Amino acid sequence: MAERFDRIWHNARLATMRADRPDLGEIELGVIAALGGRIVYAGAQADFPADADAIERIDCDGRWITPGLIDCHTHLVYGGNRAHEFELRLKGASYEEVARAGGGIVSTVAATRRASEADLIASALPRLDALIAEGVTTIEIKSGYGLDTETEMRQLAAARNLGRQRPVAIRTSFLGAHALPVEADGDKDRYIDLVCKEMLPAVARTGLADAVDAFMEGIAFSADQTARVFETARGLGLPVKLHADQLSNLGGAALAAKFSALSADHLEHTDEAGAAAMARSGTVAVLLPGAFYFIRETQKPPVETFREAGVHMALATDCNPGSSPLTSLLLAMNMGATLFRMTVAECIIGVTREGARALGVVDETGTLEAGKWCDLAIWDIERPAELVYRIGFNPLHRRVWRGQ
Repeated sequence: MAERFDRIWHNARLATMRADRPDLGEIELGVIAALGGRIVYAGAQADFPADADAIERIDCDGRWITPGLIDCHTHLVYGGNRAHEFELRLKGASYEEVARAGGGIVSTVAATRRASEADLIASALPRLDALIAEGVTTIEIKSGYGLDTETEMRQLAAARNLGRQRPVAIRTSFLGAHALPVEADGDKDRYIDLVCKEMLPAVARTGLADAVDAFMEGIAFSADQTARVFETARGLGLPVKLHADQLSNLGGAALAAKFSALSADHLEHTDEAGAAAMARSGTVAVLLPGAFYFIRETQKPPVETFREAGVHMALATDCNPGSSPLTSLLLAMNMGATLFRMTVAECIIGVTREGARALGVVDETGTLEAGKWCDLAIWDIERPAELVYRIGFNPLHRRVWRGQ
């Protein structure tokens, strides 16, 4: 009896992203078959049963299929926006002047605290829809603009709710150690006590977070304070991630590696020792060219050092109101190539397989392989390089999530 599937996509060119195949794992004449939302077959048409049946057969007319895109670092849920302070900076105001005028992260925290869960969802949906329209099927969303237990949990709940309102997989990260709230009166240790003793246990009890993140930097938290957060997270069974080495080298990459972090992100100032530690631990380097561009940074992440050390590299939008108001993963790929000199393959793999690895879900998504979720992006392109080459153009033909 012929095998029967839910759907078969045929007459397609596949970029499988499989780690056991060179480059993008291309297959010129390929087929994908799905059953129950998962890939059952992804390979050469010549090796696929000729008598296979399906409820629906889709002729791709030679189009390219990649895994659905993965945005593995965003701050998508927040209140308000910072367009006004953007104007002020363009007129010459310093960051200090903007902050004194009530701008900066303080303004986003205040707006987020005022917002209801429904408000946060409503404001985030257009940003999420923009990413979905470019073929994104999995997205990570952080908290970090509440800086108190109630608001942090409301941010995470809103992020989870987005996954019920749209056909997309949401991975959440608790980022209570993002900045110091005004009411802490400059006492970082006391605030980290609150994060570790109240916020993290509450988040873990409710299951609202898939991972724990922190910002280790001179303007944020020290290595010792970050380690306390990570030790608490580990005790609660939650994996960790880290905003590391963005503005200076405080050893963030090495600390992330010490805790076997899923990823270390930004990394403009990471040194060879940090890269080597990440390679040993399997920690993914998540590069964020949107923030590099928007704040006019000059120190580029050491891409060649990561290559030589064998560090996995991912790319993401870092969508946030202050330093990367970016909702295009396609543009992030172009920026990764143009600004950081990443190759086409590194960019596309960085928003598929390595994006999945940075979220700890590479066994479930990120490549076209049997057993993984059938999350696909079907493109009107002649070659995959077009996904990285173009600026402001979306060649998505169709997006498939969980086989539909």
